[in-house]
Amino acid sequence: MFRRQFLAATAAVTLFASAPAFADGHSKDIVDTAVSAGSFTTLVAAVQAAGLVDTLKGDGPFTVFAPTDEAFAALPEGTVEMLLKPENKDQLIAVLTYHVVPGKVMSGDLSNNMMAPTAQGGDVTIMTEGGVMVNEANVVTADIGASNGVIHVIDSVLLPKS
Repeated sequence: MFRRQFLAATAAVTLFASAPAFADGHSKDIVDTAVSAGSFTTLVAAVQAAGLVDTLKGDGPFTVFAPTDEAFAALPEGTVEMLLKPENKDQLIAVLTYHVVPGKVMSGDLSNNMMAPTAQGGDVTIMTEGGVMVNEANVVTADIGASNGVIHVIDSVLLPKS
């Protein structure tokens, strides 16, 4: 059942038209880039369930710290299912927008012990010594360009402070 929800959500997201080519050479927006990568099925399903697809397909620019499917799978059992329930939409939106920083922040723009304000309203802490970390998540792939921003792949889900 849960897997079917992901597949249905992914299919729904891919129905959106791809953006035309842009001057920076990236023709896909953040959502389409995530769908194409194939390792963000859970994230895409959550974005769709939260009603944030149109926002993340918008002009931006956005910086998204994107947890992989494995990062979501590492959450305590039942967490993802709980967040995807319609009655928990506000909490899901808070978690997802905590992964988004307004503007296009490339890895070269980051500095050690940097505080970055998120779209959720909280801040994430960036550390650059011994690899790049966002709070406790490691950046495993940086600077994936999109027509409306950039994606940095992380290995765990960021949870905002309550």
